[in-house]
Amino acid sequence: MSQHVCPWWGGYFIDNPLRRLLHKPEKIVGPYVRPGMTVMDVGCGMGLFSIAMAKMVGSEGRVIAVDLQPKMLEALSRRAEKAGVSDWIQLHRCEADNLGLAVSADFALAFAMVHEVPDTRRFLGQVHGCLKPGGKLFVAEPRLHVRAARFEAMVRLAEDLGFRLLEQPRVRWSRAAVFAKP
Repeated sequence: MSQHVCPWWGGYFIDNPLRRLLHKPEKIVGPYVRPGMTVMDVGCGMGLFSIAMAKMVGSEGRVIAVDLQPKMLEALSRRAEKAGVSDWIQLHRCEADNLGLAVSADFALAFAMVHEVPDTRRFLGQVHGCLKPGGKLFVAEPRLHVRAARFEAMVRLAEDLGFRLLEQPRVRWSRAAVFAKP
């Protein structure tokens, strides 16, 4: 997979009001996130999904917002404070090849970022290790960056690592898959 990482300033172009209309977090992850859950937003950027999921899990839940870039996490922190959900979001800076997390999560989101990790097998294996039995992983990759064959190879790899494919929901301009950890 590619080792290109979206620059931190690109987050201002990606997380904007138009994007929120096209990729409504509540519609995309709402079927999987419930109050009180522990959820991970891996490659969280400036928090489009993290903030929405924090509102979904509420004060009894927790969102672990994971990103490689400190400036993305700083922007997310400011936005979460403004949205009144900063107490429900735990910021975590990962390494390019290591999530560095020992958690037990109910749900993990990897939206438009798997194509950026240096080792997809290692990444998916680490996410698998962070999920509770029955936990779900939602992966969405942009069609412009990830062709169908490459996405299907990622799906097969996830299955080889122990994930079970549940569905492939429609997400605008994306290829998506939802997996469960048995």
